[in-house]
Amino acid sequence: MSFVNYYAMPIIQRLFLLRSLAIVIQLLTVLIVYFVMSLQIALLPLMAVIAVESIFHIFSIWLFRQREAGNSAIVFQLLADVVFLTVLLSLSGGATNAFVSLLLLPIVIAAVSLPASYLLFISSSAIASYSILLLTMPEHSMHHMDMSNHFIGMWANFLLSVLVVTFVVGAMARIITHRERAIALQREEQLKSEQLLALGVASAQVTHQVATPLANIQLLYEELAEDYPDHEAIKAMAQPLAACREQLGYFRSLATSIRENKKSQLSVSELIEQLQDQIHFHFPEQKLEIMQPQPIKAKLAADAMLLPALLNLVQNAIRANQENQQSHLSLTVQQQPNAVLLQLRDYGAGINANSQPRPGAVLGENLVQSESGLGMAVLLSNATFQRLGGKLTLANHSEQGCIASVTLPLLADNKVITA
Repeated sequence: MSFVNYYAMPIIQRLFLLRSLAIVIQLLTVLIVYFVMSLQIALLPLMAVIAVESIFHIFSIWLFRQREAGNSAIVFQLLADVVFLTVLLSLSGGATNAFVSLLLLPIVIAAVSLPASYLLFISSSAIASYSILLLTMPEHSMHHMDMSNHFIGMWANFLLSVLVVTFVVGAMARIITHRERAIALQREEQLKSEQLLALGVASAQVTHQVATPLANIQLLYEELAEDYPDHEAIKAMAQPLAACREQLGYFRSLATSIRENKKSQLSVSELIEQLQDQIHFHFPEQKLEIMQPQPIKAKLAADAMLLPALLNLVQNAIRANQENQQSHLSLTVQQQPNAVLLQLRDYGAGINANSQPRPGAVLGENLVQSESGLGMAVLLSNATFQRLGGKLTLANHSEQGCIASVTLPLLADNKVITA
């Protein structure tokens, strides 16, 4: 087995592997001491304890092949190791046994695997076990050649070692764990930024490639309009071409705004009004119900992508409504401490929580599968809200449909308050 495979194991599996080695070493040590070194030890009791430990070990392996092991299960396994080792030591010299320092091993494993509260419990158990071994030593062992001070010194040395492992090794393990999590989070953010950059480059390239053919079509349309001003097909082309020109101009303004990192202050009421106008203009067949307990006079930080990001959520909600033959949307606006909460509900089929994750919709903080499309719209919307200090979550409604919740920080004294 390679070191890579060992460190890739779950904690409980590594613990089982170490215990298997410990049982083999215990058995060989007892047999060598009794038969090779001819020392008088309690052979049968020691073999009985090792047998019970082996049965417990096999049962534990069988049990945790069928279920996951939490922190409590790992603590129970480490406590069992402390108990078995204490019994073996008590039958082979107690605190005078040269292997009494092995009680540190469960503490080391707990220090690198468990939270601080569980680590303190295992450390206290090991100290209590050593103390019991010291207090139950036979009187002749304590007074033989005046060794009592030596054994007490060994106990004090063990106590110091426990404190060092508990506080120093435990703290270092937690620092390393936090650092690894921070590195993983940074790597995830970097990958996400690269994806967004790739999407932005692709969008800009497509827009640039479309601009020239669209300009040619516009020239042809103007010539045809002069020659056939009353033709129905020519008249029908006017609105789509105007919409295309408008969208291209809007995209150029967005690109300029993002490149220059322009931000402005926008009141919540203005944002809701703009969103309502866009929904009524682009989706007149949908009925929007706005529920706002009280007017919100506060302002928030906005850029050119905020309204399009919200419209992306609206488009997804409308698509879900159309698939379920519904035409009703509800928008709830609530003011929270230092933030505003926008909740957009559709009446579609909702999110399939059992689907495999892929870019599509955001459930909690994870991207999950969408029913159609590539999910880039929601991915970009989520990035926009995060850039403005907000967040996006999706959750199924208890009755029907899905709720998209957007939290955005409000401004106080012209400064952004982090929600």
